[in-house]
Amino acid sequence: MSEKKLRVAVIFGGRSGEHDVSLMSARSVLSVLDPAKYEVTQIGITREGKWLTGNDVIGKFESGKLDELEHFVLSPDPSLRGTQSVIDAYFPVLHGTFGEDGTIQGLFEMADVAYVGAGVVGSAVGMDKGVFKEVMRANDIPVVESVVALRGEIERNMQAVIEKAEKAGAYPLFTKPANLGSSVGVTKCHNRSDLQEGLMEAAQFDRRVLIERGVTDAREIEVSVLGNEEPLASVCGEILPSREFYSYESKYIDGTSGLEIPARLPIDVAEQIRSHAVRAYQLIDCAGMARVDFFVERDTNKIYLNELNTIPGFTKISMYPKLWEASGLTYAKLVDQLIELAMQRKAERDRTSYTYRSHA
Repeated sequence: MSEKKLRVAVIFGGRSGEHDVSLMSARSVLSVLDPAKYEVTQIGITREGKWLTGNDVIGKFESGKLDELEHFVLSPDPSLRGTQSVIDAYFPVLHGTFGEDGTIQGLFEMADVAYVGAGVVGSAVGMDKGVFKEVMRANDIPVVESVVALRGEIERNMQAVIEKAEKAGAYPLFTKPANLGSSVGVTKCHNRSDLQEGLMEAAQFDRRVLIERGVTDAREIEVSVLGNEEPLASVCGEILPSREFYSYESKYIDGTSGLEIPARLPIDVAEQIRSHAVRAYQLIDCAGMARVDFFVERDTNKIYLNELNTIPGFTKISMYPKLWEASGLTYAKLVDQLIELAMQRKAERDRTSYTYRSHA
């Protein structure tokens, strides 16, 4: 008898500033799902939040032919299986808001389904750069000095926010939405005028804005982490930005930034970075996967953990799969392993009791 195929739903798009990046990542993931192993369902979420399925959803999202698709409903009531009963595991390739921040993970948990990647806590803490940095500081993992400002504060008293921001360090300062990735809404600020513009730009994408000191002459080093309770770290890679910093355009549009894998680092520095990456992953109860980004001062080799991305880019030029490929795990095997980790995590969750009867 042939082994039963695993039914996998790949979810992409979403109500996020990273909608287009999600489509690029999803197309790459879909291209390596072996039809001999998997029955694949494509689910696209529109910018307005409508869930759609059908034939070649990714193609219709890219061409705008959404009227040819049908609605998909994932009920939070596990007793109302409906269409979700034909799916064994969900693979969210949703970057940013409503995909990487714990919200859809909460829906998966309520629906009692298997899904790839971090749970609610790991997703939410990994997504919020301000909260994440506070967790790192509390556990003596080095991060760059930073402050968080609320959108309301920026609108009410820009001058006070600027003064608070300048306490994080000397210019240049970076402003970024606290809950967004892929360099969307990020500005490098060389003076107060830049800072004001950067705060307003970031506040369009989130009610919480992170302002942090720029690390002078920093190298940008990234590590991929894979696993559940016993995660492993890949080799280190270095971003060689073609622009002033590793922007959205250089990541996804023109592909001009270079990647050096493995990064040319002293052995002890590389091992410290990999150790910090795994420790950060465990501290926030991450699972499945994450890409952990670092700054390393060129002259001193001082390390700063920058951020952790729980649904990193999966495009053909993305660092996460490239680092694993350099570590001996092909793209296709990586996707297989992520689905297997999702099934393992679901089996572990099934051991948890949600009822209690007093023995008094």
